[in-house]
Amino acid sequence: MLGALAALNGLLAVIVGAFGAHAMTDAQAKAWVATGALYGLGHAAAALTVMARAPTAAWAMSAGAIVFSGTLYLMALGLPRWLGAVTPIGGVLMIAGWALLIWHFLRA
Repeated sequence: MLGALAALNGLLAVIVGAFGAHAMTDAQAKAWVATGALYGLGHAAAALTVMARAPTAAWAMSAGAIVFSGTLYLMALGLPRWLGAVTPIGGVLMIAGWALLIWHFLRA
């Protein structure tokens, strides 16, 4: 399940990122998509890399990327901007994933 979630982050980053680059004209929407794709793809790769050794960190990274990138994608597609209040929750989860990874390596 964790691998599938991380791979979903990568898939969405590529699909939505390409859509934003080629089909969107609104500058703010393009920026949201670009940011979401950058963080989504980066955290997908990180989670897939560490999921066997540090699954808790990978879960936090994956969940965080879904929330962070997902809310940016949804706002770019025209959903309400109040979703921007949810975006930082994803950021905190991604940060927690990196902190958990540091903890994992310090304990090893």
